[in-house]
Amino acid sequence: MIVWINGTHGVGKTTTSRLLAPLLPDARVLDPEKVGETLMDIHPQLWPADDFQHWDPWRPLVVETARQVLGSVGGTLVMPQTVLVERYWREIADGLAGHGIPVRHFVLHADEPTLRDRIEHDQVMGPSTFRSSRVGPYAEAARTWLHATAEVVDTTHTPPEQVARHIAEAVLGAPDASAPSPGQVRP
Repeated sequence: MIVWINGTHGVGKTTTSRLLAPLLPDARVLDPEKVGETLMDIHPQLWPADDFQHWDPWRPLVVETARQVLGSVGGTLVMPQTVLVERYWREIADGLAGHGIPVRHFVLHADEPTLRDRIEHDQVMGPSTFRSSRVGPYAEAARTWLHATAEVVDTTHTPPEQVARHIAEAVLGAPDASAPSPGQVRP
């Protein structure tokens, strides 16, 4: 199975994924961004784009990479990646479904002031205009399709450890998890 952790930059996907993997049996983190970085290393560049997700090979390569890893080692893949274009999400989700790979799609959410503050004061990456530029598109995706297709977990005032525990309980079917339906925001 795949546990896809979506949401905009600065919301806590990477941290949550790192904390979540040890809470799930036989789980590994597979970062789809590494597939994008591989494509970015092709020279000359495939074609100009402000985001590797716009390159057509990225989506099927993410699906194939996940399929190959799961076929080799089994277990669960925790995949932290922002996907804000609905067509791209459909390509990935349908590709995985076509291989019989179940996906639990979670969106980490935080209010805009919190997101902007996290991005501006990030101790590891520092301030980032690219990451800041994705806050608006995230809000639009959340409003139009994203929150309706996922289990939304609010990280505004929730520590990453608690977010990871909540997702693990939802995935494992713990009796107190009461997983929200798609579009429902949970703290």
